[in-house]
Order: sequence, then C-alpha cells, then structure tokens
Amino acid sequence: MFRIFKKRQNVFLKLIHEQASLTLDGLEALKTFMLSSDPVASALLSSKEKEADEARRILIDELNKTFITPFDREDIFSLSRTIDDVLDYAYSTVSEMEILKVEPTNFMQQMASILRDAAYELLMAVDRLEDHPGVANDHAQRAKSLENRVEEVYRAALADLFGGAEDIQHVIKMLKSREVYRHLSNAADRGDEAANVIADIIVKIT
Repeated sequence: MFRIFKKRQNVFLKLIHEQASLTLDGLEALKTFMLSSDPVASALLSSKEKEADEARRILIDELNKTFITPFDREDIFSLSRTIDDVLDYAYSTVSEMEILKVEPTNFMQQMASILRDAAYELLMAVDRLEDHPGVANDHAQRAKSLENRVEEVYRAALADLFGGAEDIQHVIKMLKSREVYRHLSNAADRGDEAANVIADIIVKIT
C-alpha cells in the first residue's frame, strides 16, 4: 500500500515539475523573442505551450482517478492552472505582437527578462516542495518579489507610452503596445498566484 502511495505521489510532483520546467523554457523563448524578434523563438514558445497543455491534461486525468494525493487536490489543481496561465500569457503576448506587428520595446524586454527569472524561482519552489518546504517557500517569495518588479516596469511603460499622442498613428501604436504590456502584466499576476498556492501548500504540510 505504501509503495502505491509513493508511486501516485511521484506522478503529481513529476507532472507539476514538467509544467514548471516547460514554462521556464517558454519564458526563455519569450525573452529571446523580445531581444531579437526571432520567429524560431516564437515557434519554440508555441511548442512549449502545447507540451505544457498536454502535461496539464494528464495531471487532471490523474487527479480524476486518484483518491490519495500528496497535497490537497484543490491545491494541486490550482498550482497546475496558475503555472499554465503564465505560459499561456507568454504565448498570447508573442501571438499578438506578430498579429499587430508590434516591435519589442525596452520595457517589454525588461518585463520578459524578469518573468523568465520568476519562472525559474517557481520551478525551484516546485522541486523543493516535498523534501525542503522551507527552501521552497524562499523561492516562492522571490517569485512574488519579481512579480512586483514586473508591475513597476509595467507602470513605467504605461507612463512612457501615454506621455503624449502626436497623431492618430501614434495613438494606434499606443493601443497596440498597451495590449502587449497587459499580457505581460497578467503573466506576472499568474506567477504571483502560483507562488501563493505554493505558500499555502507549505503551511498545510509543515
């Protein structure tokens, strides 16, 4: 019975790790895209987003057929969902930039770089969750701090963006860029939520 429990426990941790790892890969691709507008980076991000969706589908299937889980099943579901949302917003950011023909700005590059670092902290938190919850909490708090930095850049970007409209073309460019900034900000918000779920799990298991 104990061996069966351990096997199921590892399934969920493995799948959450896979999602977090794919999210980090995707955010690396986002960072590269912001620096170079490289279509290869865009394609890689799209591929990672699809792989992560599949990992989440498998995790949900495991949840539906498993009675005993290593952590609260609602927390497992929420952590999977919020990590998935981070990558989804990264993907939608690049998609809209390509559709709307938005060129990366320095603010976008800064936000993407910080989001990549936050994704790394989330992966570290997930990987330390079972054996070293105190260390996992440290990583989760770092992820939250990085989210705050994204929001600071976001506000600075909006202030710069709406500093003064010159003509209708400038207004259109402003509106397009604002949508991209919003997607990046939303990605940070979801990362913050994921860190909060990790913190909640830690409180329950320690």
